[in-house]
Amino acid sequence: MSFSSLEFYLLAAACVAGYYLLPPKARRFWLLFISFIYYAAAGPVFFVFLLFAAFTTWAGALRASDGRRIAVAIPLLLDFGVLAALKYSNFAISIINRIPHAELPYLKLLLPLGISFYTFQSAGYLLDVYWKRCEAEKSFFKYLLFVSFYPQIMQGPIGRYGTLAPQLQTAHAYDPENIRRGIVRISWGLFKKMIVADNAALYVNQIFDNYVTLRGYGIQGVLMYSIQLYADFSGGIDIAIGIAQMLGIRLDANFRQPYFAETLTDFWHRWHITLGTWMKDYLFYPISLSDWMSRMRKSTRKRFGRDLGSAICIGVANIIVFLAVGVWHGPSWHFIVYGLYNGVLIAIGGLFTKQFRKMKTALHLTDHTPWFRVFRIARTFLIVNLSWYLDRSSSLGQAARMLKDSFSTKIFSLTIISPEDPHFAMQHFVPIAAGCAVIFIVSVLREKKKDVEGTIARLPWPVLVLIITGILILSALYGNRGSGGFIYANF
Repeated sequence: MSFSSLEFYLLAAACVAGYYLLPPKARRFWLLFISFIYYAAAGPVFFVFLLFAAFTTWAGALRASDGRRIAVAIPLLLDFGVLAALKYSNFAISIINRIPHAELPYLKLLLPLGISFYTFQSAGYLLDVYWKRCEAEKSFFKYLLFVSFYPQIMQGPIGRYGTLAPQLQTAHAYDPENIRRGIVRISWGLFKKMIVADNAALYVNQIFDNYVTLRGYGIQGVLMYSIQLYADFSGGIDIAIGIAQMLGIRLDANFRQPYFAETLTDFWHRWHITLGTWMKDYLFYPISLSDWMSRMRKSTRKRFGRDLGSAICIGVANIIVFLAVGVWHGPSWHFIVYGLYNGVLIAIGGLFTKQFRKMKTALHLTDHTPWFRVFRIARTFLIVNLSWYLDRSSSLGQAARMLKDSFSTKIFSLTIISPEDPHFAMQHFVPIAAGCAVIFIVSVLREKKKDVEGTIARLPWPVLVLIITGILILSALYGNRGSGGFIYANF
């Protein structure tokens, strides 16, 4: 049941209406029931995997609250083992089959909806209980609602038990402002997805799927992909946040104007924020505080000095974290290299922090110097877009080939790729350009701490209805329905 389908919004309308019509004590059961319907619609067998992840982490947390490591280790091994088996078995088989005479058959496996997201969310809860950040939930059904809450189960944001669970258990009073803000946020997400992302996908698919014959179009392809990926992913998150807001529930922010980032580290603080904070809290800090890292820190400080020695250790931890991010993205070498690309560049930046600071001082530059800020944003945008070659390509070889062709003056072309259709530019390129202009303006206002959604939500109802109707009409006229679902729907 896609976020852009009519069935999804009928379910959302029923969810919101039922929530406020039912007695307060029945509302959390209603949310759980709606979540069951939503997830079962994707495939009843997938529900078994969701229940398994929820039950193992819930049961483990009851024991982990007493400080038992085994109660944490077993559920984590089981849940991440299931995720690895479903997502990475064929990748492992492909590696084994490179051995002479090895001919293992590939498995026909389907990936349950949102398995990466609910696995990470439930694992975070288990670790929080073990580390005494929150108390173990004794009611399985209360905990199951936290794991399965349907707006955010498909692609996030990845929730924390301490902030999300209490909201789910609270019977929120009807608030017209929440309804208005939620509708505005959903409409904004649909605008980005239907009008911008789905049209950009037409260019992206055409170029990346035919990269051998369309040599020289890589730059156009990756720029369109940067538009598609952001509008698609953030649009889906906006829809999830909007539905939750109509229920009085605040989901965590997942994007904060990422293409205004001035460094690669800053970009990852703005892009998929909940995954970044999950990796920081549950992987980066445990690595940094581990015994082997402590020994490494002592050794590097003794050899290279305190600052450089510490930077080396932080860099190693970052590389490991981003390797995990690459593996999380998918079972392929190009995703692994994608993760290492980000981790290594961030590690290098950390190693030369002092030198960069001295250089800025010598040139009388500050981070607030206007032209220098523009330069830093453009530089970071270039670095990020180079990584999108790895993220979108179907193989490491394709990414390398397209990168090489993109910077070859003999075959580079600025011609806009399009089928033989005189109306193509009007139907697809114009909506992308106009949509990007709107997204840019909204992003600038948000960067200046303006409450854009609140301002629109406070407009008179006739004006608000007119705006939403306009978005729906534009989506019907210019939305590219053949682009498929959301990119992160099956993560």
